[in-house]
Amino acid sequence: MAKQNNIHLNLNVRGLGPSATLAINEKSQELQEEGRSVYRLGLGQSPFPVPERVVQALRENAHQKAYLPVKGLYTLREAVASFNRRTQNIETLPENVMIGPGSKELIFLLQLVYYGDLVIPTPSWVSYSPQARIVGRPVYWVPTVSENFWRLSPEQLDKICRTDPDRPRIVILNYPSNPSGYTYPLERLKKLARVARKYRVILVSDEIYGLLHFNNQHVSIARYYPEGTIVSGGLSKWCGAGGWRLGTFSFPAELSRLGDAMAIVASETFTATSAPIQYAAITAFEGGNDIEDYLFHSRRILKALAKYLVNELGSINLNNPMSHGGFYLFPDFGLFREKLAARGILTSVEMCSALLEETGVAMLPGHDFGRDPAELTARLAFVDFDGALALRVASGEYANKEIDKSFIKRYTPRLVEAFQQLTGWFSSL
Repeated sequence: MAKQNNIHLNLNVRGLGPSATLAINEKSQELQEEGRSVYRLGLGQSPFPVPERVVQALRENAHQKAYLPVKGLYTLREAVASFNRRTQNIETLPENVMIGPGSKELIFLLQLVYYGDLVIPTPSWVSYSPQARIVGRPVYWVPTVSENFWRLSPEQLDKICRTDPDRPRIVILNYPSNPSGYTYPLERLKKLARVARKYRVILVSDEIYGLLHFNNQHVSIARYYPEGTIVSGGLSKWCGAGGWRLGTFSFPAELSRLGDAMAIVASETFTATSAPIQYAAITAFEGGNDIEDYLFHSRRILKALAKYLVNELGSINLNNPMSHGGFYLFPDFGLFREKLAARGILTSVEMCSALLEETGVAMLPGHDFGRDPAELTARLAFVDFDGALALRVASGEYANKEIDKSFIKRYTPRLVEAFQQLTGWFSSL
């Protein structure tokens, strides 16, 4: 009998699992393949199609096969700089724009090349902290509360920074937020900017949902701390192109060396972002009346859905304030703590697992977003509907009509069913 050699694998990802959002998507797919009915409220993937003119640009550039510059196609970087100026009145040199295969990869590269602590409010997107752990950076979670719309306060940031004023730090703000859908008012942004400037922190403003602010009133904190803010964006959310994998970083001139350092690492890792995708992205970032119309109706639909679903949560006495943008809600089911405990359900992970098993409703526990496991919060992504059909009707029959309950019940029936299952399950506890 041959002797087996046991190879010791000393992995630097001990304790880390796959991304929670991708894991719930794969679990949902497995259940569907088993014949189960699953309501997919776990993965935050835009329900809307990529605008047709952008798709056509991809068709026309499918032949593009050359390796592009590491930082990205210069014409695209010009389009992104123009986009920043047009949408946020932010001045960015094309030379200081970097294109990557998703903003997720760019945020990872930043943490790899900049030796500093990561400061993030909780709840926050599931991948910020694991990325920091992979590259060995300290992570400082800043707990927030629902009464304050889960926002980082200037006082909290100042308290962290003043303990060691010269320590290098990266602070990530994501708004409208994944997972809550809430944003920051102007005065809060200005105060946060003053604290960031005081301690010279590098601020990453993750504005991937900015164009999905329901009232189209997103404001970048880069307006108030331009010299220290990196604006992160991409095509995945507002353009419905998550699978295209194209993200952008816009650096101020003062941080151009960071962009250069990231490009060095990129040259040794992903080399360059897909050429056809980059050429097509020029059309997206240049915009136009058709894309503005697409965004206008996308926002109308999402706002109406958020309002309807918040009211549905209210039917089981959950007070979840109306969100401000994107396609997420982050309710706290603590009201049902005793009834859940009577069934042996003590954590948000156990709650979401039981709900999925018994109703087919897939949502993510608050623990995945940095919250205490005993806190019974969860993220609901209201994306399980035919976005192409909903957009077509919203811009046609409903172009001059309010997106009402009749529209929601007819054109987003799976979301209606999902929330009936969800509220019914909690009511029956």
